[in-house]
Amino acid sequence: MLVPLSWLKDYVDIDVTADELEEKLFSCGFEVEEKHEVGEAISKVVVGLVKSCEPIEGTHLSLCKVDNGSEELQICCGADNVTAGKKFPLALIGATVYATAKDHKTIEGVMTIGQGKLRGYDSFGMLCSGTELGVSEDMYPGAGYNGLLVLPDDAPVGADVKPILGLDDYIFDISITANRPDCQSIFGIAREVAAVLGKEVKTPDLSYTPSGETIDFNVTVEAPDLCPRYSAHYVSDVRIKESPAWMRRRLALVGCQAISNIVDITNYVLKELGQPMHAFDFSYLKGGRINVRRAADGEKIVTLDEKEFSLTHDNLVICDGEKPVALAGIMGGLNSEILDTTSAVMFESAKFARDNIRKSSRALGQASDSSARYAKGVDEYATVMAMKRALHLIEELGCGKVSSSHFDVNTGNSVEPSKLTVSIKKVCGVLGITVPEADIKRILTGLCFEPVIDGDNLTISIPAYREDMESYQDVAEEIIRMYGYSHITPTLMPTAQVTPGGLSLAQRTSLKIKNALCAGGAYEGIHYSFFSPSDLDLLRLPADAPERFAIKLINPINIDLSLMRTTLVPQMIAAMARNQKRGTLSGRIFELGNRFFAKELPLKEYPDERETLCIGVFGDEEDFFSLKGLVENVADALDIRFAYDAKEYTFLHPGRSAAVSYDGKEIGLMGQVLYEIADELDARVPMYVAQLDIKALEGIFGKKRVFAPLPKFAIEKRDLALVMDKAITAGAVESVIKEASAYVTLVSLFDIYEGAQLPAGKKSLAYSVVFTPGDMEFTDEVINAEVDKILGALKDKYAVELRS
Repeated sequence: MLVPLSWLKDYVDIDVTADELEEKLFSCGFEVEEKHEVGEAISKVVVGLVKSCEPIEGTHLSLCKVDNGSEELQICCGADNVTAGKKFPLALIGATVYATAKDHKTIEGVMTIGQGKLRGYDSFGMLCSGTELGVSEDMYPGAGYNGLLVLPDDAPVGADVKPILGLDDYIFDISITANRPDCQSIFGIAREVAAVLGKEVKTPDLSYTPSGETIDFNVTVEAPDLCPRYSAHYVSDVRIKESPAWMRRRLALVGCQAISNIVDITNYVLKELGQPMHAFDFSYLKGGRINVRRAADGEKIVTLDEKEFSLTHDNLVICDGEKPVALAGIMGGLNSEILDTTSAVMFESAKFARDNIRKSSRALGQASDSSARYAKGVDEYATVMAMKRALHLIEELGCGKVSSSHFDVNTGNSVEPSKLTVSIKKVCGVLGITVPEADIKRILTGLCFEPVIDGDNLTISIPAYREDMESYQDVAEEIIRMYGYSHITPTLMPTAQVTPGGLSLAQRTSLKIKNALCAGGAYEGIHYSFFSPSDLDLLRLPADAPERFAIKLINPINIDLSLMRTTLVPQMIAAMARNQKRGTLSGRIFELGNRFFAKELPLKEYPDERETLCIGVFGDEEDFFSLKGLVENVADALDIRFAYDAKEYTFLHPGRSAAVSYDGKEIGLMGQVLYEIADELDARVPMYVAQLDIKALEGIFGKKRVFAPLPKFAIEKRDLALVMDKAITAGAVESVIKEASAYVTLVSLFDIYEGAQLPAGKKSLAYSVVFTPGDMEFTDEVINAEVDKILGALKDKYAVELRS
């Protein structure tokens, strides 16, 4: 939220610098995200008095003599409004101002003024326009003219222009926490500033004098659950015109564009008091009434930005006797907007249910300053105060006559303070320190709580705008943020003890896996724990697939994030396709995250969260075996071995997919993404994906590698070219080889052949088999016997023959 220092000073006598105020706001719990001077880029610009001005023949330039308070300077100027005897901003040599484009309105950066020469004439500075000083018409009258900015006649020659133009003001961008909606306004922050500085806060003028005029009008609320309070007030003899300079400037400082006096009053009150307001052109309110109700399904409304919406029963609307005239809490209707011809208005100040406004705004895709404010919560204190303030401004600006026709529908909530009594001992117990009673009383008095201490009992009066105050813990928070967190002495909890810290076994294992994959050229990615029903459709999963038994969120951000994910595959596939669309045509990505499985739906207990690894590789140089290499990196990091068996999946290419198993149990899958899915996502290169259930491997976390001494005798290696049915996998053959001989320590596949030299339906796999001796040296007879055992086992199990 933007808060100008000059506006704050209307309510608090601030006697500290902007830097000191920033620190004090931080100390009492308000994060200042940014603080900047309005004219921080402007320097060495003073009031210059043009003593003489002569046109340069044959040009649009004028040669001026300008008094800067200490000397006269020669300045060449091309503005059409430069005149002798007038005062303008003068940028001296070395000054910094904004550089503008050829249209003299668009700022392109900051420039430093140097001595120049135009048409042969020296120029020792520059006379400035409003744009070159970063000043708009709303910030200073005349600044919007496409020429020099004219300064007041009484401006002291040689004086810095920044105080004159308000460029010495500061803007604080303050982050307001969700529990303090009462501070979503200039006056709300002013109350906190007054408390932290020990000053009194000055309430904005709320006085006005009703004219005695009344009208026949009626206000009803059919949905009090969504609108607990609705106030309306009739103003006649309205004169639509431009707002005064001070109001336009303040609105500009907080990012609002001035429109007209009536509209500007509603925006001013929103920023000043945090209460959204609306003004209806009274001539468009038919039937002599306003009714706040739920919309009918299919009912239409066109808002001020000329967008048409089809509403549902969940939307709240403001209606006259015939039709909706506003989308409650979001935006007014085009059929009741304030025009230049408006002669009477009906002001609205209301409290709407924050959740309804938030949901309606999101569902309709329609947001505004009002909806953003209502979504954070509005208190009835501000609702009542804002109406009075708006009516006062009507009188102050002289733009209408305040009638005596005031309408207020209230469900019974009071704007009077409520009482809360707490134990001082409990308050101090929460803080872990003893705060002196004098300081407790001083702090709570400054926060307008009117504290009364009676022994251990502390009684406070809670203002209606402090809806967050409910218990002694809240009182403790208010006291310590003003007393100072520095007073808290760090101590261990009674049952706590100091530990050396470090990573847990699970964390160390995760780090091992990540390091192994990064060593293989993969980059870690992180996705949301939510996905869309369409992600499951993308995988072509059947209706009874376990992945479709997903947990639905009650209040999802949108449909694409409405389910707790049961697989990491669709997000990985989408990430690979997204990278290709952005010009990255090869890469390796992995994610280590959780999948969520419910025992039953709706949930009655916490779901099973299974840590899962997903790996994706894509590119013309990648294939099934490069993906398998990364999976093997994971196995090596955990000092285990995976088994691979051919298996088909709905989203993987038949014949290029496999189930991954460990210790006889299937723990994952891997393969090439189906061509149809790749085409659907406009992928340009092949994509491969693997998913492993890391939680299923918890039993081997922390497994220690066993040292095996180097053999005393030389190892032996034999190459075996084996002929078999095409259906037999390389992994199955490798397993038989290892099981057949106790001396086999390494089996490596180095060649695959399918062709005319082999019978139909056959293939040849060539393995390199390493035999490691034990306590005695190998002989040819021993090795040949071991090879025969291997060949015999392969023949018995898979009818494998040695290729001749």
